[in-house]
Amino acid sequence: MNIQIFGTKKCSDTRKAERFFKERGIKFQFVDMKEKGMSKGEFNSVAQAHGGMESMINPDAKDKDALDLIKYIAEEDKLEKILENQQVIKTPIVRNGKQSTIGYQPDEWKKWS
Repeated sequence: MNIQIFGTKKCSDTRKAERFFKERGIKFQFVDMKEKGMSKGEFNSVAQAHGGMESMINPDAKDKDALDLIKYIAEEDKLEKILENQQVIKTPIVRNGKQSTIGYQPDEWKKWS
């Protein structure tokens, strides 16, 4: 398995995801979205697997201005705005090759071999 966890250190679900993999002795790479964030390719890959970029946006994100901007901006400009304001993305995003999950999903992760 090649696990990547995208999240922030302050996110409790991200910490729970890290603990899930640590307890099972599964190595993972943590990517702090405050420091590095997701690349366009990584974002598109996850968005495609989950029905589009709308499924990745956290409606409860603290940055309401960025959320409103993304909500009402032209469709072709949304991706760039989301990548500029990654604090509006739901966390954690856990990737294992082509498989991915959004949010804390231990039942899904148990199915990965």
